[in-house]
Amino acid sequence: MSKELPALRAKEVIRILGNAGFTPWRQKGSHLTLYRKRDQRVLTVPVHFSKTVPKGTLRGIIKQAGLSTEEFLNLRS
Repeated sequence: MSKELPALRAKEVIRILGNAGFTPWRQKGSHLTLYRKRDQRVLTVPVHFSKTVPKGTLRGIIKQAGLSTEEFLNLRS
């Protein structure tokens, strides 16, 4: 069973995805596109630094990254 997702700000989500091998590729407005070269995976993170990322959006980002919730939370450390 998956763990409950904590409320995370965009900055922390981007840092965790960086630990998973994603690097910032481009930004248009308030959306940052990240890229991982080894599997050519691209995903977009909304960057509203004063707000937390909604849990449904965070689940979608984790799924697009090809990670499970537990893998994502383990990269947080």
